[in-house]
Amino acid sequence: MASTMAASTVVGPVAFAASAASATSSSETVSVRAFGGLKAAVPLFAGKSAGFSSVQNGSRVNCMQVWTPVNNLKFETLSYLPPLTADQIASQIDYMLANKWIPCLEFDLVGTISRTNFQGSGYYDGRYWTLWKLPMFGCTDASMVLREIEECKKAYPRAFIRVLGFDNVRQVQVTGFMAHKP
Repeated sequence: MASTMAASTVVGPVAFAASAASATSSSETVSVRAFGGLKAAVPLFAGKSAGFSSVQNGSRVNCMQVWTPVNNLKFETLSYLPPLTADQIASQIDYMLANKWIPCLEFDLVGTISRTNFQGSGYYDGRYWTLWKLPMFGCTDASMVLREIEECKKAYPRAFIRVLGFDNVRQVQVTGFMAHKP
């Protein structure tokens, strides 16, 4: 009995199809195709690489432009965009405040990570920027942060200024973007 049950579970669909076919007509034979896997109705990669040169690294990858380090400094989030306007900066700060993140301003005269003072591994100058005043605990409006950015620009006109957002629950920096490049 157990062998018949095991056999019927394995070939259940075939036996069902055969019994359904024999019920309609005893002279017809039913052939069941083996499962060949899932196939896409439309080829996924057909014609996409026609306008691009392709990379031959064993996978389906199209070439893309990489970051050029020559006169093209990239900093943090949104640094690939043109300089943000005051309204765009205010929108980003509003997003921070809506998430209950604490805005903070930092500035640096160089703006890049370098190895000026020591050439050993693990040491980099410029990793930490100078804090502008204290983090803005209790800040409720983006205009307060924009005023501080303008004050920092007046005090250090040749400095890079970035706005950071800290999450006081997780106690980490969760966002940051460049507010001013000299």
